Amino acid sequence: MEAKNDIKTEFKVDSVTDEILEKITLISNEKLQKAKRIYKILGEVNLDEAKLAEGYEYFNPLINFGLNEDYNGRSEVIGDNPKILNEKGYGNNEVEGPNAYHGTHIAGIIAADRNNNIGTKGIVENVKLMILRAVPSGDERDKDVGNAIKYAVDNGAKVINMSFGKSLSPEKEYVDEAVKYAEEKGVLLIHAAGNDNLDLDKDDNFPNKFFKNGGVANSWIEVGAISWKTGNDLTADFSNYGKTKVDIFAPGVDLYSLGINGKYREMSGTSMAAPVVTGVAALVLSYFPNISAVQLKDVLLESSYKIGNKDVYIPGKTTTTQFKNLSSTGGIVNAYNALKLAQKLSEKQ
Repeated sequence: MEAKNDIKTEFKVDSVTDEILEKITLISNEKLQKAKRIYKILGEVNLDEAKLAEGYEYFNPLINFGLNEDYNGRSEVIGDNPKILNEKGYGNNEVEGPNAYHGTHIAGIIAADRNNNIGTKGIVENVKLMILRAVPSGDERDKDVGNAIKYAVDNGAKVINMSFGKSLSPEKEYVDEAVKYAEEKGVLLIHAAGNDNLDLDKDDNFPNKFFKNGGVANSWIEVGAISWKTGNDLTADFSNYGKTKVDIFAPGVDLYSLGINGKYREMSGTSMAAPVVTGVAALVLSYFPNISAVQLKDVLLESSYKIGNKDVYIPGKTTTTQFKNLSSTGGIVNAYNALKLAQKLSEKQ
């Protein structure tokens, strides 16, 4: 940060303290006065250098690519013709790229090594991950989502985690076609509900399990986020919700998982809650591989820890409601209960 460097250079210090800022009052240098004002504003809005860096990391790709009308990454970089939805052969094998920490964090929640005593432990041990980067830097297109679902299904995926979303879906029919294909092939789809504290019964979030031409996907789970707090603060203040359009909640605040370059980090979002459910789904499948996708969905939802009558804050509001009003189950995913229910189901079969 330029302001920080100006102050450090002037006072020949390694860090900027309140005492150093007070000394600037006695200096007429306009550059230093500006730097002090910046620090004052950051303090007033409770921002520090780490939070600024995180914001820059998030918004810089959006500015340089998502909102840059001169950037033509589709055809020039990945060889795509956006007008051909069912096109094959575009893209590449590069899943790292810039800002890969979102994907590594999700992967770690599901399957981080449980035996090396380093960092964190994933939910399930006996699992294989198929990494598909279909939404680079938030540039989510229906074509890519639909094709990624079909690719995953054709290459053996049993559960598909989708930690992304948007409010518009110009080619929803194409995504619906892919969802129906996954359902026909016995694949469970798990999707993050989104981080806009919206009631999805009133506001749209895509992709979703409701087909544009009517009908609902039976092998789909929509996941909201809870925090680590108790009482009214149980719900994550950012999480989307919906009595009919969100199915279940899972932990999604300050989850510690894999970053990049051998580092670990905390992250929050329904993007983190969805892989918790995905991890539990994979755990159940590792013990009971013969249950169907629809049965697996039913097991996860029916076995959820029910706290339906508990009063909680409506995400993003200061008013409360009973937890059961925020999702169809009124429950939180529970691995132990899911395994017990799956065992009962397996014994009946």
